[in-house]
Amino acid sequence: MTSFAEDFTALSAIGATAGGGVHREAASDADAAAHEWWAGRLTAYGFRVVHDGAGNQFGLLETTPGAPYVLLGSHLDSQPRGGRWDGAYGVLAAGHAALRVARRRAGGPPPRHNIAVVSWFNEEGSRFTPSLMGSSVHAGLLDAATALDARDLAGARAGDLLAAQHRLGGPGTGAPAVSDVAAYAEIHVEQGRILEETGTTIGLVEATWAAHKFAVTVEGEQSHTGATRMHERRDALLGAAHLTVLARELSDRLSTPEVPLHTSVSQLTVEPNSPVTVAREVRLHLDLRSPDETVLERASALLAERVPGIEDAARVGIRVVRTHHWGVRPLPAAGVDLAAGCADRLGLSHRRMMTLAGHDAIPMNGVVPTVLLFVPSVGGVTHNEGELTHDADADAGIDLLTEVLDRLVDGVPVG
Repeated sequence: MTSFAEDFTALSAIGATAGGGVHREAASDADAAAHEWWAGRLTAYGFRVVHDGAGNQFGLLETTPGAPYVLLGSHLDSQPRGGRWDGAYGVLAAGHAALRVARRRAGGPPPRHNIAVVSWFNEEGSRFTPSLMGSSVHAGLLDAATALDARDLAGARAGDLLAAQHRLGGPGTGAPAVSDVAAYAEIHVEQGRILEETGTTIGLVEATWAAHKFAVTVEGEQSHTGATRMHERRDALLGAAHLTVLARELSDRLSTPEVPLHTSVSQLTVEPNSPVTVAREVRLHLDLRSPDETVLERASALLAERVPGIEDAARVGIRVVRTHHWGVRPLPAAGVDLAAGCADRLGLSHRRMMTLAGHDAIPMNGVVPTVLLFVPSVGGVTHNEGELTHDADADAGIDLLTEVLDRLVDGVPVG
């Protein structure tokens, strides 16, 4: 068996960028190569590798025929020029924790539950929307046909790419359904600074921030950048610029040190995107997040109030559609307590905290008992080639995940 460090180095070479990160967007050639490499590793380690109908890849260790699975994992896709640790750490940590538990249990009585590790499809949502796609389908929150019909900006269809890469499984493949899962556990780099700033090794996630996400279309009129009089222009890009500033103003107005509001505008698509033509249309994503649902609702209301003024000022039309959202979601307290007890036994410092970022544990939480763990991120850098987690922290996280899994396979209740 190769070490985690050896596996992580090999995986990080797939889609590697000159800046030390990775570029492995969902269903890209690099993403397919990473899954093929991981399938080879899983097979060599004794897992049976299967895919479900949403492109999720599972490695199964079956010791108790007919028993449900304890499922653990994360994702291998990355943001464009993203970091090596986001998602990939959780997938490899899951595989190594599963092997440790299986070998620890070899020769003894079979555990109550089987073990499965998963790499979820399109967690990042950078190429296909929405994010958290594979885990949302698995949890029954998103229709598989809708997910597979998602298209990137070039028109490529997710389902066609997955089929060409032999990453779609049909009925009878043995891929576990959500009804076959007794519990789900995920470990992830924090993507924040709290653990580093407090000198803490492990984050025990108690709840997620609430989020509202919007698809916005700004409609103007195509015209000449030189010949069209300024007061006659209907510049969609000007309207988008006003929305971008508004998003920041909402954060500045509503945030407090105790209850922050994070806002952003991203992935602008400009038509016709010509250097001598006023934009006729801009499509963008607008994102609001807060640990307080009241603050989030106030921000959404203010957004709606301000849109008509932007339409008048820029002489454009604006359509705002809330694409998906979630409230503050607690994770099962029993799972947090279980992980805390395991960390104490290992001598690992820990703190209870919320997650600001979305993870596959979010759709899984609520449909199966879920445990979410963090290890420190240096400088809080994330979605960036400079992502880094120190080896000692990565190893400590795998040690903890192993202990948590060892109890979950015996049916210790976590929800």
